[in-house]
Amino acid sequence: MKKFNIGILGLGTVGGGTYDILRDNKDIIMERTGVDYAVTRILEINEKAIAAHGVDPAIVTQNVDEILTDPSIDIVVESLGGIEPSSSWMLKALENGKSVVTPNKAAVAANFDKLQKTAKEHGVQIRIEACVGGGIPALTAITEALAGNKFTEVMGILNGTTNYIMTKMGDEGLAYADVLKDAQEKGFAEADPTADVEGIDVANKLSILMALAFGKYVPPTEIPTVGITGVTMDDIAAAKEKGCKIKLIARAAVKEDGSLEYEIKPTEIPYSHPLAGVNYEFNAIYVTGNAVDEVMFYGKGAGALPTGSAIVGDIISIMRSEAK
Repeated sequence: MKKFNIGILGLGTVGGGTYDILRDNKDIIMERTGVDYAVTRILEINEKAIAAHGVDPAIVTQNVDEILTDPSIDIVVESLGGIEPSSSWMLKALENGKSVVTPNKAAVAANFDKLQKTAKEHGVQIRIEACVGGGIPALTAITEALAGNKFTEVMGILNGTTNYIMTKMGDEGLAYADVLKDAQEKGFAEADPTADVEGIDVANKLSILMALAFGKYVPPTEIPTVGITGVTMDDIAAAKEKGCKIKLIARAAVKEDGSLEYEIKPTEIPYSHPLAGVNYEFNAIYVTGNAVDEVMFYGKGAGALPTGSAIVGDIISIMRSEAK
């Protein structure tokens, strides 16, 4: 039985969740894949996190090169976040013949082409399912199960924080400031919510979706983006009178001339549309293809175990393909 060694960069919320799944579900993963694996190295300085996940301190390092250049490690999970040094570390891992799995949408969106090219040049893989929609397997569906389609539109609710805020404002009539505070207390929003409420996080995700669905890479900074901070209770009331809800929608579609249009903005969605029923911290990706027609993927868009589930799914895909 082939065995794979895995290194994890960061034992935070997502890295910790990934480690827990790999440990707790090892028997069933081995049964389903026919391969063995072990987490042999973890980059982490937080002793509380190490203890909380029951990690053997002997496999913990503070020297990233002990993971990136160690010839015994086959797969690297990058779960640190931020564009740098994460991008450079992922590239170095790929250059050293290691496949990479990451939920880091900011780094992937900023360096999509370079990461893909480097992986191809070195005969390894970079897998990014967890970058969009947490535990929702939409990217794998687009690139594998639905790969026979010509996609005409991709749209979705791609940020749990903003969807939670818009749901509470729309359904309960609560003021933006009050809902934001509530979201922060519940852990749905960061202390600095700018990346979420101004649509920056969504732009990273839409950039990745477009690259996969349409084969066109657009840097997130070039996507017209409007966040939710300007949405008023009057706007919500006016939408209700039309039988609509306001959602922060990311959308990309092929125009009649074959060019691509794309934007992110608060949008009135009719109650009859499936996206109108996506509430609170949930995400959804709505895809239209010329063969499958309309398909929606729905689920939890963040969190340790949902996101970890997507990462482990990517790890399994790599192990299956490389074990052949």
